[in-house]
Amino acid sequence: MAVIDRGASFQFLPFSRKQKQLLSWWMPENSPYADYDLVIADGSIRSGKTIAMVNAFLLWSLSQFEGQAFIVAGRSSGALKRNLLRPMFQILHSMQVPYTYNRSENYITIGSNTYYCFGASNEASQDVIQGLTAAGALADEAALFPRSFVEQMIGRCSVKNSKIWMNCNPESPYHYIKTDYIDKAEEKRILHLHFTLDDNLSLTDEVKERYMRLYQGVWYKRMILGLWVIAEGVIYDMFTDTNLYNDNTRPEQLRGRSRRYISIDYGTINPMVFLDIYDDSTDLWLDKEYYYNSRKEGRQKSDAEYLEDFKQFVGDEDPDYVIIDPSAASFKVLLRQAGYRVKDADNDVNDGIRMVAMLFRTLHLHIHERCQNTRDELASYVWDEKAALTHGQEKPVKQSDHACDAMRYCVKTMIKSWRLSAYEEEK
Repeated sequence: MAVIDRGASFQFLPFSRKQKQLLSWWMPENSPYADYDLVIADGSIRSGKTIAMVNAFLLWSLSQFEGQAFIVAGRSSGALKRNLLRPMFQILHSMQVPYTYNRSENYITIGSNTYYCFGASNEASQDVIQGLTAAGALADEAALFPRSFVEQMIGRCSVKNSKIWMNCNPESPYHYIKTDYIDKAEEKRILHLHFTLDDNLSLTDEVKERYMRLYQGVWYKRMILGLWVIAEGVIYDMFTDTNLYNDNTRPEQLRGRSRRYISIDYGTINPMVFLDIYDDSTDLWLDKEYYYNSRKEGRQKSDAEYLEDFKQFVGDEDPDYVIIDPSAASFKVLLRQAGYRVKDADNDVNDGIRMVAMLFRTLHLHIHERCQNTRDELASYVWDEKAALTHGQEKPVKQSDHACDAMRYCVKTMIKSWRLSAYEEEK
């Protein structure tokens, strides 16, 4: 039975056939895959793969081992707590199995076993698991992990009869999880289970239809159909006139009830962009833009000139934060000397794009009609199909992307993942 949190209580729902397969594949007495080393559950969002995998991982580790160490990993510490630890604790509670969670040291003790918790946000993440000898690993959203972490994680599982459990949503068909593991599942003795929305029996037809409406293009193919497809065409194809507003539809007293951010994409030869963005804790409002193209204007400006332009753009009321590309070292110094609170932008491109796309899809990101350069860029901001086909890389074409970059900096740096999860769950 699957455990679903309904506030303070639990509701028990039957597993689907696919979830049952994930639950039992490791059992020596009745599974042809019991001697396999790794299972990968991929497919659409909300398909029930995570809750089934957490449940199965707990049953397997607690029944097969005593006094062993295990790896539990998410793409970040926040995602780990939200997506893995929360359902894990719910399941343990429902099973009446006592546990101890050491928050400061990031490990869980269940019986005589210890489950070490890790975030896998960058290449350096692999360093934290070096030297650990583990009997198994559970990796949530594994396609968002650096290759080095996954390889290190697998290498750490050297105890006899150890197994690795991974789930993910699809990415590019050239992603290493697809090419090195799923495509070689038979020769590497990997069980690959593909999940769809229909594999989660807790979803009503109404909810399924809502998710289908939320996504389109490559996002629909990946998140709803669960397909490993190339990202092609316009990146923000979900951006429409419904995301626009004007002075007549602008919320009253927007500044008074919002945090104000100025997000900067720094350029000398390339355009310099300032975006004035208000966050009212529910929605983001891109209210005005500064866009100086030195090529078009026929003259480059100095940092000192840009600082004066910035002061005029900001006006008398300072923003809560100025968010800027970390590489813009010289201009960052000038901003701080002028008294502005400056924050280095989180420049994770693909994750930032996912976040912006979600805000557009759920109508929580709005663009003022007067921001014409931003609107023009959104219409021409496309995936680099050549990079995908020749190098297996998923990235945007580096042109007409300056306002898009500035917008992404703000979203990725200032918006918490839990807000996006809440938007996705809205009726």
